[in-house]
Amino acid sequence: MANLSARKKRLLGILLTAVVLIAATVGLAVGINNSRKKHSDDQHAEIQISSAAAHAVVKSSCSSTLYPELCYSTLATNFPKLNKKVRNVKDVIEMSLNITITTVEHNYFAIKKLTSKKDLTKREKVALHDCLETIDETLDELREAEADLQAYPTKKSLKQHAEDLKTLLSSAITNQETCLDGFSHDDADKKVRKTLEKGEIHVEKLCSNVLAMIKNMTDTDIVNEMKLTGGRRLKEEDETASGWPEWLSAGDRKLLQSPSVTPNVVVAADGSGNYRTVSAAVAAAPERSTRRYIIRIKAGVYRENVEVPKKKSNIMFVGDGRANTIITGSRNVVDGSTTFHSATVAVVGERFLARDITFQNTAGPSKHQAVALRVGSDLSAFYRCDMLAYQDTLYVHSNRQFFVECLVAGTVDFIFGNGAAVLQNCDIHARRPNSGQKNMVTAQGRTDPNQNTGIVIQKCRIGATSDLRPVQRNFPTYLGRPWKAYSRTVIMQSSITDVIHPAGWHEWSGNFALNTLFYGEYQNTGAGAGTSGRVKWRGFKVITSATEAQSFTPGRFISGSSWLGSTGFPFSLGL
Repeated sequence: MANLSARKKRLLGILLTAVVLIAATVGLAVGINNSRKKHSDDQHAEIQISSAAAHAVVKSSCSSTLYPELCYSTLATNFPKLNKKVRNVKDVIEMSLNITITTVEHNYFAIKKLTSKKDLTKREKVALHDCLETIDETLDELREAEADLQAYPTKKSLKQHAEDLKTLLSSAITNQETCLDGFSHDDADKKVRKTLEKGEIHVEKLCSNVLAMIKNMTDTDIVNEMKLTGGRRLKEEDETASGWPEWLSAGDRKLLQSPSVTPNVVVAADGSGNYRTVSAAVAAAPERSTRRYIIRIKAGVYRENVEVPKKKSNIMFVGDGRANTIITGSRNVVDGSTTFHSATVAVVGERFLARDITFQNTAGPSKHQAVALRVGSDLSAFYRCDMLAYQDTLYVHSNRQFFVECLVAGTVDFIFGNGAAVLQNCDIHARRPNSGQKNMVTAQGRTDPNQNTGIVIQKCRIGATSDLRPVQRNFPTYLGRPWKAYSRTVIMQSSITDVIHPAGWHEWSGNFALNTLFYGEYQNTGAGAGTSGRVKWRGFKVITSATEAQSFTPGRFISGSSWLGSTGFPFSLGL
């Protein structure tokens, strides 16, 4: 009996070892059981798998990326003893993220060194400053992703974990593109671009690989959870979400929903408030606040460039009506700015809100890129605001953002960028451009098929301003063109006037991106909504399925059920 018991124990030990090796080899990301009990890495701290099994996990994980050879070689070079580090896919992602952070830090100091060069043009100096800003933001995003990943999958719902992680990595990729785009205006700029290009593209590829592995892991885990719960858990998350994030107190909720709000400070150009400029009020706001900080901007024209930096979160601008409260500037590319730096108002701090304000850039159509509002603020929303300019009016740069009952007017690419942006119940009007120019409503900038970004225009009114209407036949206007390879734009349930050319969409340059973009139209109405004459590109689609269209609604596309309620603004989550 004693011998039999010993044999059973040995057999049990062999079986347990086999289970560990098999799980590692197939790249099982994280075990999810019916109750989703808190899993602890501490339980596995002493477990090591064989070198062959560790390499198999790494190769399996890297196979889901766009650059698998780079993924594998980078890990093998930086972590020669993989079997001491790797147990599952999550370990591989964390190691890749760690390498990426180190590489970004190296790039930051290399670019900082370049700023001391004496032969730089005005725009090159601005562009290098843009690079330092966006790379610094990238480091914040990657470190946040690292912390979020360490808590995965227990800190939040799987769905929220997945969307937050994908947003952070999507933004990190966009920031590298933004850095390089600053050196694309003149031939002289391109010399500096060439110096930076190798390092920036390398980081972009590393970020892309991390994003792909995160998407693969979270997609798999969500499918597994749905199987275990019969789809109930995810359905309940959609249906029972209160719309209020945990950090928002009951008092703040009432404050945001009330018709009038009590501000923390008042800005008034005539000196009757706490500050004379919006910039001064922002500078005085607390850093990294978890409570809403309300800046009331009294009626007046504020001629200034305003920036809400990363460290200033939960700020809200409240105007005295968009016709009365105007923040205006005129920075532009022709006069030496970059597109990124030209914004009259630039918002980066997360959870920014604005209502009843006009954001304006008066540079005019001859000055080329001149942004009225740039938004890189995650979970930001704008209600009853006007964005007025010509080329590149609204720069939806990065992260999740929502616009409701707003007016956006411009000429070339006047809604552009690579955020996950939804415009709902807005007026979107093309203006009269310069002679020989064509109007483009959108120019979306997705560079990676795994980015959760795009521009969605839902239940809006697309038309022309009064100066364009009488001569609109002389200035063809299109719904959009592909700024980057995986450009994604969806126009749905909107009224479109005959200002839009029957082809609907326009090329950027030859055949660039025509097969890789995604342009969709769903249930639009009006003289310009007919799809029979639309482009025949592989990437264009007339959406006929409500299920497919639903994936582009605020509830799904920008995780609206988890945060839009906290804005106090009106919104619709579905079709």
